[in-house]
Parts: sequence; structure tokens; C-alpha cells
Amino acid sequence: MDGRRPLPLLVAVLLFLVRRSLTSPDADVLFAFKATIIDNSGSLSSWVPDSDPCSGKVTKWAGVLCDDEGSVDGLRLENMNLAGVIDVGPLAALPRLRTFSIINNGFAGTMPEFGKLTSLKAVYLSRNKFSGELPDASFAGMSWLKKLYLSNNQFTGAIPASVASLPRLLELGLDGNRFTGAIPQLRSNELKMVNLSNNNLEGSIPAGISNMDASLFSGNKGLCGKPLQVSCSSSSSSSPPPASSSSSSSPSSNMSSMVVLSLVLAIIAIILSTRRRPPENNVKAPPAVVKSSKPAQTKEEMMEEGSIRSDAGSTTSKKSTKETDQGRLIFVKDGIGRFELKDLLKSSAEVLATSNFVTSYKAALPNGTAMVVKRFRNMNRVGKEDFDEHMRRLGRLSHPNLLPLVAYYYRKDEKLLVTGYAVKRSLADLLRQKEASLDWCTRLKIVKGVAKGLNYLYEELQMLSVPHGHLKSSNVLLNDSLEPLLTDFALIPVMNPAQAAQFMAAFKCPEYKKQERTCKKSDVWSLGMLILEILTGKVPATEKGGTDLPALVSSVPREEWASKVLDGEVMPTPAATTKEELIKLLQIGLDCCEEDAEKRCELEEALDKIEALKEAASGD
Repeated sequence: MDGRRPLPLLVAVLLFLVRRSLTSPDADVLFAFKATIIDNSGSLSSWVPDSDPCSGKVTKWAGVLCDDEGSVDGLRLENMNLAGVIDVGPLAALPRLRTFSIINNGFAGTMPEFGKLTSLKAVYLSRNKFSGELPDASFAGMSWLKKLYLSNNQFTGAIPASVASLPRLLELGLDGNRFTGAIPQLRSNELKMVNLSNNNLEGSIPAGISNMDASLFSGNKGLCGKPLQVSCSSSSSSSPPPASSSSSSSPSSNMSSMVVLSLVLAIIAIILSTRRRPPENNVKAPPAVVKSSKPAQTKEEMMEEGSIRSDAGSTTSKKSTKETDQGRLIFVKDGIGRFELKDLLKSSAEVLATSNFVTSYKAALPNGTAMVVKRFRNMNRVGKEDFDEHMRRLGRLSHPNLLPLVAYYYRKDEKLLVTGYAVKRSLADLLRQKEASLDWCTRLKIVKGVAKGLNYLYEELQMLSVPHGHLKSSNVLLNDSLEPLLTDFALIPVMNPAQAAQFMAAFKCPEYKKQERTCKKSDVWSLGMLILEILTGKVPATEKGGTDLPALVSSVPREEWASKVLDGEVMPTPAATTKEELIKLLQIGLDCCEEDAEKRCELEEALDKIEALKEAASGD
């Protein structure tokens, strides 16, 4: 009997050891990291002892991303009301960590020592309270880093040399800080977007990034050179922006219709200028574009759910239903020459598209620059203050694959949005025009650009459950080099729910048809449908008379996709290696169109796979 007494203790020890062996070592690392931050709101309450953060690819802990083998490969601690001074030291024990994001929290202090995490591919620190100068070696050794966003903090001093030396950098966001000095020569040859706006930088813009949009450098009074219209020989003088190449005259056969349409717009102008004209003493200059002091997440979620409260109870003085800026355009994009609504509405115009949802007009300014005026119906979901706030937020967006919002016009029953003009019109037009040949390289470039633009919206508008909401081929415009530009994005918060459900692309997804709900992966489904449309050349079932593309592709054996599914103009006789890339992209499209949103691939996963595709192998 005495020999049996130790048995219960032995069993307890064995059970403890078994429990420890079944718990991922990643959990201990994350607990050590959690101990360094402040979580007053309990956002990380799911991080509990004796549990694993991952079960295969499925995450069990809030903000943790897992790979196929059940290891932590990312932290997405966004909009969680976290604070404190970040210590990334413990995270060095996570060998598979690739993504670190703490967007829109209250973290403060100096730049964390990310040089300890040499395997990271993406770092997002935007909209926190970090401050101070960045040491030159802040990102030394991070040779895999592709995306770095430090936007809207309080960093000062020069842009560190280690940022300029990053060899694989694709996207860099340093906007909204207090960086000074010259812009360094950036080493990476793969840069797609560099946002340096709203700092205190000076000197000439390096040639390697001078082909980017001028808005990415706005708000720096000391900068000169391309793409800014400021000469470095005399930075105080600036020449007027040149007329857009898109402003070439239309064929003479269209002139009569354009005159008629000009008359139509003039009538609209008369209606807008006479309807409920406010007293003159109420007209004031448009408010300055400032960042709202309200929490973006709460505001946008309330707007998107249709539960925004009325003006009553606000701590700010409001004028209920009186709109003080009626009759004038409100500009939300810097670096664009100012013009009046009458300049657009009295010009010759061309109808680009019309539907029950929106009518788009091309209008030429007096200097010849072409703009697009979109007249939206059913945009009465929110009041003027909330509409203004949302438009200003959209105006701050800047990415090579987004068509920027330039200005807007608000009345209770009239909403006009003004954007730039894309020379080649829409992707839908090109896919339907059989005389316009779109080869594999061009279609892949378009898919990559669309995916990058969508991913940027996900990063910058994370408070929205569906950041785009209306992704389809007719809302992908093309510039003169056939780079895609997404338009009509992030409008769900200001659209009437019934009309949004009837007309917007995200509401065609399986989860809305079955459960009348949308989610962040609803945009992923739209991306998948767009990929299948681009590769097959067929109209999807979301359009009248279209085809169920996922069902069509799935019904054909994979080995016959190239001959029976692909549009013949993609590659008439594709080489074996190119055909393999085509098949991979078709599979990505199917994965994005998965019926079950839980099984549908993540956007970042889809983007990584798309970026890995090759235009052509050597010898093709």
C-alpha cells in the first residue's frame, strides 16, 4: 500500500507536463508581450492561460493571425484602445512572425526596436502617439520588409537611412508627421507608393519617386520638382498645372449630344442654385480639413449600421437641418486647382454611365482639364456633419490604384462627388470590346493593381465592415498605361440601406443572400468574381444576363481550364510556364469566391499569392 501512495502525485505531475506540452510556446511569448502594454478595455481578454492562440490556421485569440501549421505569423491589434510603451523584444521568439499592426490605438513613446524582428514583412503603426526622432538604424537588417506605415504620429527629425536602404520596400507611409530635411534616395526598385504628405520636408524630390501622384508630397512647403509644379531653381514660384491629356476633344459626331448634355447640366445647376437658397449671412467658407476628434471606429460603425444618432444631444453647436455651405464645392484633396461648381456644370459634358444608382458625367474645366461629376441618388443616410466627416476621410486616402476624391457637393436631396478622369474608361468596357486585345501581362497587372488598392482600403478604413463595398469591373477605371484605378469605394456608410442592398456589389455575396449580412470578406468575394471575369472574359451573374463564373470554372476539370475556361485573347497559345501562372490565378479567384465566408481566403493571403505570380518566365 505504501508503494501506491505517490501515484496521485505522479499523475498530477504527468498531467501538468502533458498540458504544458500541448500548449504552444507561442502562447508564452504573447503573454510576455501582453505584459508590456495596457489593455484597459479588455480587448485581449481572449488571451487566457493554458490555451493556444492557434488551432491550425484558425485563430482563438483576438488580433492573432495563424499560418497553416498553427504558428503565429501576424499580430493585428487594430482599433483596440490599447496603450503604453511598446516593447517588441519578446516577439523575437516568434520565428514565423511576418505582420505587425497596431493601427489606431494610443501607444506612445519612441519608435519600438523593430530591428530585432528581422523577418517582418509588414509594419503598421499609423494613428498612434509615437514621437521623437528615429535613429538611423531603426530598421537596419529588415531585408524582408515590404510595407512600412508610420502615418499620423508625431515623429520628428530626418527620415532614417535604414528606411531608405530597405531593399524590398513596396509601400511607405510617413505622412502626417513632422519629418524634416531632404527626402533620401530610396534603394528599392519595386516601390509602388510613397506617401510623404503633411510633413516639413524640403529640397528636390528624388527622380525615383517623381512619377508618383503629386498629392503624396503635398503639405511640404519646402519641396520642389516633379511631380509638384514647383521649380527647384525658384521654389517660391509655381507654374499652373498642365492640362490633362484626358481633355482632348471628343469626335465631332458627339458634339451635338454634348451640347444637349451641357444644357441638362445647366438645368441641374439652376435647380441646385435656387432650391432652398440659404440667407446670405449664413454662407461661410468651407470648414478647414481637420482630423475629427471623434473615434473613427465608433462613428463609422454606427453610420454603416444605420444607427447614427440625431443631432440632438451633441456637445457641439449645430444648425439642425440648415446647410451653411450649400451651393459650393467642398475640396478634400490638396494639390488640385480650385474651381467652382458652375465651372463644371456650364461646360460641355458627356454622359459616361447612368443607372438607378449613379449618373457620371465628364466635364471639362476652363483650362481644359477633364473631371468626372457623379450624381448619386439615395445618399440620405446621414446628416451633413457626418457626411462631411466621411468625405474628408476619403479625401485623405492616397494610393496609385485609387481614383482620388477631389471635391463634393452636399444638399439634403443632392449629392455630387467630383473625381479625376481616367483616360481608358472602365475595365468592363475593355473586356467587352473584342477589338481591344488584353494579353496575360496586362490582365495580371490589372489584377495586381486592384488587389493592392483594395488592400490599402482595408488598412486605412478598418473601421468599416466592408471597406470598398462596390468592387466590380465597371468601377475599375484604367489610365493611359492601363494601370487600374478603383472608384466608388467606401460609400456604404452614406448610402440608404435598401438601395445599397439592391445595387452595390458587396450585397451580391453568398452571405448576404443567405443571412442578409456582409463582412470584410464580402469584398474578397467581389475580388474573386472580378478575377474570374478578367480571365474568362465573361459577364458575371451579378450583372444582367451574366454567367455563374465560379460554377462554370468548377464544372471543368482543372487540366482543361486553359482550353475551355480562359478567354482566348489572354494568351492564344500560352507557353507551359505561363499557362501554369494562369491556372494559379484562376484558383486564387475560386478561393476568393468560396461560398462559406469562414473558409474564404483572407485578403492579405490572396494579395501575397497574386504578387508572387509572374508575367512570363524566361524563354516564353
